[in-house]
Amino acid sequence: MTQDTVIYLAREALSVLLLVSAPILGIGMAVGLLISIFQATTQIQEQSLNFVPKILAVVAVLLFFGPWMLGIMVNFTETLIRDIPHFIY
Repeated sequence: MTQDTVIYLAREALSVLLLVSAPILGIGMAVGLLISIFQATTQIQEQSLNFVPKILAVVAVLLFFGPWMLGIMVNFTETLIRDIPHFIY
């Protein structure tokens, strides 16, 4: 396995990681920002007001984007396993 192969595998793994985690992180950040704006305008500083909607939003995103995320990860894993003979030499 050459250095170029290792760099290629690391780059592909990081791109899959970013692609799969982007919807969850994006929605979590957007919901957190909206809740923070709501808390700042109403001066309500309840911690559960910040925590519960984020959890519900992340669960909803996982249910909605779950099959797509799984497809991306399965495709990456299949490609990785299929290319093992090429990585040996």
